[in-house]
Amino acid sequence: MSIAADAFDFVCALVHRESALVLGAGKEYLVESRLLPLARAQGDPDVETFVNRARRQPGGPAQREIVEALTTNETSWFRDSEPFVGLRDLVVPELVAARSLTRRLRVWSAACSSGQEPYSIAMVLGDAPQLAGWSIDVLGTDLSLEMVERCREGRYSQLEVNRGLPATSLVKHFERDGAAWRVNQSLAARTTFRQLNLARPLVGLGTFDVVFLRNVLIYFDLATKADVLRRVRKILAPDGYLFLGAPETTMGIDDMWQRQALGRGSVYRLMPQAARGVA
Repeated sequence: MSIAADAFDFVCALVHRESALVLGAGKEYLVESRLLPLARAQGDPDVETFVNRARRQPGGPAQREIVEALTTNETSWFRDSEPFVGLRDLVVPELVAARSLTRRLRVWSAACSSGQEPYSIAMVLGDAPQLAGWSIDVLGTDLSLEMVERCREGRYSQLEVNRGLPATSLVKHFERDGAAWRVNQSLAARTTFRQLNLARPLVGLGTFDVVFLRNVLIYFDLATKADVLRRVRKILAPDGYLFLGAPETTMGIDDMWQRQALGRGSVYRLMPQAARGVA
C-alpha cells in the first residue's frame, strides 16, 4: 500500500525545511523504500505508522532519521570519470603554476555521501607527480552525520570497491581489513570530513581552489540553487574551479559564473567581476 497523502506531505515538508531538498509528486515510492527499513527497525508495521509517530515528536530522532534517509544518495568511485580526468590533466597543471609559492591545494567535495568522491579526488591529487611535497587538503561534507562517520572510518565492502575503483588504485591506496578494505594512512591524511547543510550558511570552511558540487543542485528549487551558488562564490578562490553534475548548470540561475570546456566535459569559473568581489 502506498503511503497516505498527508504522511507523504509531512515528509516532503520536513525534508525541504531541514535540507531544502524538493520531493515532488511521484516520489512516494522513494519515501516508502527509504523509510521502510527505519520503520521495521522501530517495530512499526508500516511506513505510515513510523511517519505519524515522528510527527508527534518535533525535532526528535525519528525526524532526523527521516531527513538523513532521504538525503543520502548513491555514489561510486570516479563517478562519470570526466571530472576526474579534467582535474588531473587540466586543472592540476594550471593550479600548480598559480600556486608555486604556497604549494598548497584545497578541494571541497559537497554532499559527499559515503565518501567515494572525496577519496577519489584525493587519489587523483596524491598520484599527480607535480604535487609531490605539496600540502593537499580534501574536505568532504554531508548533511548526514551517519555518512560523515562512515567517511571518517574509510572502510568499504568488496561490493563497494568494485563500483568504479581501478585495481591499481585499490592496491595503492587501500589495505585489507577483514573481508573489507580500508583507506590507507597516506590517503586518510589528505582528507577530512564534517557535517554540513548546504541550505544554511557555509561557516568556517575557508577558501578552496576547487569545489565539487556534483549532482546536488538538481534536488533544489531555483531560489535555493541560486543561494547555494552565491555562497559558493564567496569561498572559491578567484581563479578556482567549480565542478557540477552533467545535468546541472549555472545558466539562468547565477550569472556570475562562466562555463569553460574541460576536455570532453566542462567546469565553471567566476566571472571577472565576481572574482574581484564586486558582485
